[in-house]
Amino acid sequence: MSGTRTVLYDPQGLIEAELPLDRAPHEALVTAALAWTDPQLQPRDYEQIALQLTGYARAVAADVQRHALTLPKNNGRRALAEVVLREAEGRLSVPLEGTARCVQNRAQLVRALYARLDRLTAADPTAP
Repeated sequence: MSGTRTVLYDPQGLIEAELPLDRAPHEALVTAALAWTDPQLQPRDYEQIALQLTGYARAVAADVQRHALTLPKNNGRRALAEVVLREAEGRLSVPLEGTARCVQNRAQLVRALYARLDRLTAADPTAP
């Protein structure tokens, strides 16, 4: 077996835009985390779940941004998307903690980003 690799250079994120996110498992994680009342996990387990949700929130935010940028600057849906993206940026800048509260905050963020993405794509006939 050869040790060759191919380096991918995609500064505009076009390949990522073509790949749909597998939404179902992450929505299941969001639903489970938001249903917690007292899960009593170890801090490192909370951190791992929060990391997963953080990565997913960033990916969904990128989708929201891509769809919002296709709209005219004076479009209300674009303005609302920009508000949601600014809030997401602020919430994602908060350091992770090994707590259920941190996980639930990230889960709520993923849910809010999906709600905005759904509103943007529902009005876009070219969206998948």
